[in-house]
Amino acid sequence: MAVLPIRIIGDPVLRTPADPVTEFGPELERLVADMMETMEDVDGAGLAAPQVGVGQRVFTYQIDGQRGHVVNPELTLSDDFQDDVVEGCLSIPGVAFPVRRRRSVVVRGFDLQGNPVEIEAQGMLARAFQHETDHLDGVLFVDRLEGDDRRAAYRAIRGLNYSSIADQTVTKRSAHVGSAFGTGGSSSGASFSRDSTA
Repeated sequence: MAVLPIRIIGDPVLRTPADPVTEFGPELERLVADMMETMEDVDGAGLAAPQVGVGQRVFTYQIDGQRGHVVNPELTLSDDFQDDVVEGCLSIPGVAFPVRRRRSVVVRGFDLQGNPVEIEAQGMLARAFQHETDHLDGVLFVDRLEGDDRRAAYRAIRGLNYSSIADQTVTKRSAHVGSAFGTGGSSSGASFSRDSTA
């Protein structure tokens, strides 16, 4: 297993919809193991494959003692919403805002062996599943913001100090990343950040 570099906003992989997984085998097993280790290293609540530069529909999660992965996830969303909770994304260091998410979800997909899985989730776990699936569709949490929050988030990202925040994050995390660090474009970040309530 290895800690992988995680991409920062501005990297095109974060805006590119991921492809469905078609081959289940050792490569997928290694990817998921590396994603789990990377997620734990940054104390993230979830991590999507595009965040480590892999354009496949896979995410990992660890919320309230529940941990695992889903391959080729599809979500069924409830009609109602949960209370807004501040979300962050370590692919967008230093930026966190309340995000509107559905109250509950059912995620259907597959495990590493290609066996079907189905998980019902509410609260933070439902929020994490929505956040990570967004990543697989090329959507970032700031895209879900509206009005003043959306303007403030993009203003922060465009701000002069944002590049220095991102650089500091990359430098801080590079000590944990293996020899492949920095070989594929911008790096660092993680998905749904525990620092921002999940």
